Amino acid sequence: MKTIYLSFLFFTFTVPAFTQHDTHSHLDTTKVYELDEVVSYGSSQTNYISTLQPIKTELITGAGLKKMACCNLAESFENNASISVGYSDAVSGARQIRLLGLSGNYTQMLDEARPSMRGLAAPFGLSYMPGQWLESIQIAKGSGSVINGYESIAGQINLELRKPTTAEPLFVNVYLDHFLRTEANIVSSLQLNDKWNTAILTHGSIDLQKQDENNDSFMDEPMKKQFNLANRWIYMGENDTQWRFGVQGLYEVRDGGQMEFDKDAPRQTREWYGTQIENTHFNAYSKTGIPLSDDNTHNIAFVADYTFHELRSFFGVKDYTGRQHSGFVNVLLQNFFDDKHHLTTGFSGRFDDYREALQDKLEKYDLSRREVVGGAFGEYTYNVDNRFVLVAGLRADYNNLHRWLITPRVNIKYDITENFALRGSAGRGYRSANVITDNIGMLATGYEIKIDNGLNIESSWTYGGSLIYYFKLFNDERSYLSVDYFRTDFSNQVLIDQERELEKVWVYNLQGKSYTNTYQIDFSTEPVQRFTVSATFRYNDNKVDLAGQGLVETPLRDRYKGVLNLQYGTRMYKWTFDLTAQINGRSRLPNFMPDGYSPAYPLFFAQVTRKFRGIDVYAGVENILNYKQQNPILSTNDAFSPAFNSSVIWGPLMGRRIYAGIRYTLFS
Repeated sequence: MKTIYLSFLFFTFTVPAFTQHDTHSHLDTTKVYELDEVVSYGSSQTNYISTLQPIKTELITGAGLKKMACCNLAESFENNASISVGYSDAVSGARQIRLLGLSGNYTQMLDEARPSMRGLAAPFGLSYMPGQWLESIQIAKGSGSVINGYESIAGQINLELRKPTTAEPLFVNVYLDHFLRTEANIVSSLQLNDKWNTAILTHGSIDLQKQDENNDSFMDEPMKKQFNLANRWIYMGENDTQWRFGVQGLYEVRDGGQMEFDKDAPRQTREWYGTQIENTHFNAYSKTGIPLSDDNTHNIAFVADYTFHELRSFFGVKDYTGRQHSGFVNVLLQNFFDDKHHLTTGFSGRFDDYREALQDKLEKYDLSRREVVGGAFGEYTYNVDNRFVLVAGLRADYNNLHRWLITPRVNIKYDITENFALRGSAGRGYRSANVITDNIGMLATGYEIKIDNGLNIESSWTYGGSLIYYFKLFNDERSYLSVDYFRTDFSNQVLIDQERELEKVWVYNLQGKSYTNTYQIDFSTEPVQRFTVSATFRYNDNKVDLAGQGLVETPLRDRYKGVLNLQYGTRMYKWTFDLTAQINGRSRLPNFMPDGYSPAYPLFFAQVTRKFRGIDVYAGVENILNYKQQNPILSTNDAFSPAFNSSVIWGPLMGRRIYAGIRYTLFS
């Protein structure tokens, strides 16, 4: 049975299942290929840079996701320096990523090419994707393709989940750490017949014990319970038509705050500061690809997606509730005129209906809005033997709140030699700010929230490039050195400013400049068989114009990050040993903090895995040196005062974590 792969159905930089030996392959990924089977050979790579894509793309494979426990997406980037992961505050447990030195709000998250983790789901969305559900992660830097909309500014992160067509009918993962965090994942794939395939993915996790290692009376992390269920289907017709559809439902509750907080006590009589965050999430999608010609040079695809999300929460005396209905449709027509010329055109529509209410102790805000966007796009690819690739795209969208939005983007790859490649990209991006969920940490303060009227859509230009050189070192012919530079210039940005006025958080439009320069160097080699060494260093230069201060360094943005990862496997990889070391640079603290800058600090992670027939047993330690940010919460002794602030976070909140787990795979 042959399978058709329509690149626009998955993602423009989706890579087939190659091993480390595909580095110099000249397969044209902009075309449609038919494969009878894929045979994997050699040792599998964990993290690497794609050699085929015109966009600078880093891939974390399934093997890379096993280097650490990777309980959820937020914990899948610890050995990747391109992305920093931190907490938004010290009470909600919300995690946020940064790519190209920018908040994760500016990175477009994609679930197999469908926009995801948007709006109300954004602050906790990283924890909604269990790491054991993932097959791979693709990180594209820069503005990316116009096919997926205009919201990509820093880049795009595409998630590939375990497929219904996999030959593994059952996968089970069980995890436990010494804080009594417990979780289980079960993935079952069934091939019902030659046409129908389905997969059921389940996840359950619970925290069984409160933690307060720094003795500040506040839980280091909230107590969480999550139940997550997804069902995915693939139908493959005889004429190479594909229909992919599925649903996902999730319920999560988080209880945090002071150790003595009683969530069941009457609101008006509570003596202790507490938080409760309840999330209910539902998603349904459909993707259809239909060949329009016998040789598969003309294809059409239909993508539809619907998301419902409800968030109900209180933070001390602040109440925030939100309800979101979002829909997305995309119609794409793909034409391969010959080996060199390829054109994708289409139109898309999106609606977001938000009903949000914030009750602060002094003010009440109604942040509800209904945003409807419709537009058309075209993307032309010129490819000369996969050595020179030009991808130029343009889309025009009409937004009922912000009128016409024009989005040009271009990406170029040129192989100077067989081992030396140059990439460049430039493009524009837009996004409508979700003031509260983009900055959930400001609720975890006693500060008065002041939101200006007339907040505009955020817009920016991102441009940059990279060089990658492959060479032989030791016995490894695939060693590489890569350098890249990217800059983002905002023409408008919605700023969250805690420095404008004492004990107030101001939200207002940028007046002046805001930019980020990011420099990065990557190195990878295998000095001896089954021993890999990967090292990365990134430096950020972030500046923003803040009211009353002028152009200053953006607060709470690390200046640099370095990562060294070592992995050694014994013969047949029966034993695998992983060690990751990080150095995290200092950050400018808000001007009401006495120290000025946070210190630089190291982090170390280690894991050992023993493989048996169908079973992996793993154990590891995170944050081996037990490094924690001291006094992450201001005014803990008077949590209901205006001086209370738990959002000035620059380092780890949890100390050393010892864990163990079992992965069981049933092969057909």
